[in-house]
Order: sequence, then C-alpha cells, then structure tokens
Amino acid sequence: MDSLAPAPAPRPLPFREDCWSEEATSTLVDAWGRRYMELNRGNLRHKDWQEVADAVNSLHGHTKKTHRTDVQCKNRIDTLKKKYKTEKAKISESNGTLTSSWPFFSRLDFLIGNSGKNQIPKGSPVSMSSPPLPLPLTSYSPMPLPPFPSPPMGVPLPFRRPPPAVAQPAILPQKRPSPAMDDSYFKKNYSAVAAAAAAATAAEDEEGYEEEEEEEDEEEEEREESEEEEEEMETSNGITEDEGIRRLANAIKRFGEIYERVEGMKQRQMIELEKQRMQFAKDLEVQRMQLYMDTQVQLEKIKQSKRSGSDDMYS
Repeated sequence: MDSLAPAPAPRPLPFREDCWSEEATSTLVDAWGRRYMELNRGNLRHKDWQEVADAVNSLHGHTKKTHRTDVQCKNRIDTLKKKYKTEKAKISESNGTLTSSWPFFSRLDFLIGNSGKNQIPKGSPVSMSSPPLPLPLTSYSPMPLPPFPSPPMGVPLPFRRPPPAVAQPAILPQKRPSPAMDDSYFKKNYSAVAAAAAAATAAEDEEGYEEEEEEEDEEEEEREESEEEEEEMETSNGITEDEGIRRLANAIKRFGEIYERVEGMKQRQMIELEKQRMQFAKDLEVQRMQLYMDTQVQLEKIKQSKRSGSDDMYS
C-alpha cells in the first residue's frame, strides 16, 4: 500500500527576499549613478543610500517582497561592481576581440571606469576624453552598445525637493529675535564708543606728559647753563666766599620759582584733563540713555505691531 502511494510533489524553491529584477536593477543603477556623480564620484553616506532605496521603492516596491532597504541597495551595487570588474577583465584579456553583452556594462563603465583605469593594461587603447564611450574597443563589435545616457536619468529622487512650506511658519507672534538683535547692536555701539573714548583719553594723557617732559628738559638745560656761567664768573673775577654763597642761594631760589611754575602748570593741566574726562563721561552717559530710550521705543512699537497683527488674525 505504501509503495503504491504517489510521490509527494517537489517543493518549490524558496523565494529570495533580495532577488532583483532587471527593471529594479536598472532603476537602482540610475538612482545610484545620479547621486554618485553629484558627489563627484564620492562615497555615498547613509542618507544617500536611503534616498536611493526610496527611489527604487517608489517604482518597484509595491509589495513587501520587492521593498528594498538601503543595505540591500548597497549590497546590490557591490555585486554589480564585482560583475563589472569580471566583465572588464575579460575584455582586457581579449585585446578588444570580445565585447560584453551584460546590459549594465556601459553604465557602470561610465561611472566607475575612470576610478578603475589603473587595472586596465597599458597596451589597451582606452579613451577617457569622451565619457559617453569610455572604451573605443567597442567599435570592433558588430553590434554597438547603446550609449550611456547622461547622469540625470529622470528618476524621481526625493532628496532634491525643496523644503516644505511647513518648515517656515509665517506666524507673527513667534518672530521675536529682532529686539535681541537691536539690543546687541546698541551694546556693540556703546562698547565701540567707550573704547574710542578710552583711546582718545590715553592719547591726550601721552601728549600732556610729553609736553611736561620737554619743559623739564628745558629747565634743566637753563639751570646747567646758569651754573656754568656762575662758575665762569667766579673763576674770572675771583669773588669772595660770601658772594658765592649768596649767588648760590639766588640760584636755588630761582630754581624753586621755576619748579613752582612747573608744578602749577601740571596741576592746571590735570584739572583741565579731569574736566574734559568728566564732560566726556557725561556726554557718553547721555548717548547711552538716548540709545536705551530709542531701544525701548522700538520694542514698544514691535509689541504694538504684534498685538495689532494678532488681533487682526483672530478677528
């Protein structure tokens, strides 16, 4: 009985989740090639692979089995690259007598042919000047391959869409950075005015000190000249000791008078500088208060405009 039982039907081969159709592979190559050329033949990042997967799924991912992830797209591209290298090696070894019938060879040759040119033997005449026909060896084939289209393949990639309008709400109550910017602007102006005032005061002090030093040098020269004249008079006339002491006292008295005049000039200059400094500080405070009042007026105007705008919006 058991020997007469019909043999069970053979189980169908399991369906691979990553099985790619030729149309899905073509869409993948187009999307990846476009992104690859936009990155100047650079490596794609995670978000780039995700956008490539979205482009493939928008055309072929209508079911759960055909839905592709970014990892599956990357693995498929790696497989195609290996296949391309194998086909390229066969063509190079045949010295141009063979051509590849693989439908994706011309596209991959345009995209990654330049990066892999060091793998091609030097004797093979490879033309890199015309990207649509990377290898002039294909001219020996009886049936020329279709030219590779330009990188923009018309695949609807979502990564070049303009940002949605929701990202820029036009609600008036939320636009509040302008008062802070005005305040910081006036603070910067106040700092600049204060720095300029300090520099001007320092320059005036330096000029006053230079004038005082010049006056002291002149007084010192006059004193030395007077002493030399007195010494010459003593040696020439042979004056007595008492007269020399009297003249010395007169010289000391004259020096004291000169010193007193110099000190008086210094005091007057210091008083004048202090008056100028106080006046400048007063003017600076007035400017600061004016800037503060202008800022408050602007803030009040902004608040009133916001209130009127919100009232109009809710009315």
